[in-house]
Amino acid sequence: MEQIVRVKKVHEDGTVRAVLVRQSACSGDCHKCSGCGAATQTMELLVNDPIGVEVGDLVTITGSTGPVLGAAAMLYMLPLALFYIGYYIGAVLRHGALGGGLGFLVGIGAAVVYDRTVARKREVVYTITGYAGTREEG
Repeated sequence: MEQIVRVKKVHEDGTVRAVLVRQSACSGDCHKCSGCGAATQTMELLVNDPIGVEVGDLVTITGSTGPVLGAAAMLYMLPLALFYIGYYIGAVLRHGALGGGLGFLVGIGAAVVYDRTVARKREVVYTITGYAGTREEG
């Protein structure tokens, strides 16, 4: 997963603080859809710096994909799997829909707990892989 970020601060321990601005997928023609969904989200990331960048540099970073794929599996696969397991167990007890619904809710709850655990541990590691543009003059 590659992103382009701007270096905000360089630390002596070989890491940098970088700013990532995420744009909406909206085209920006707010009058067409009667509202503005083009909100931007700014994130600050702590990034490993193996190449020695400076403040203001526009760089390309990559993130480890393991935690992201694990989160995707938890979010999409676990609730669905628990729905089918709950439905099967509920069908044996003549309450298939109830069992499926409860299984799905347990899966959603597990996904939320997993997401909070990953956010607390900050398992996603970002590393600078190269320059993406010129330095911003300040």
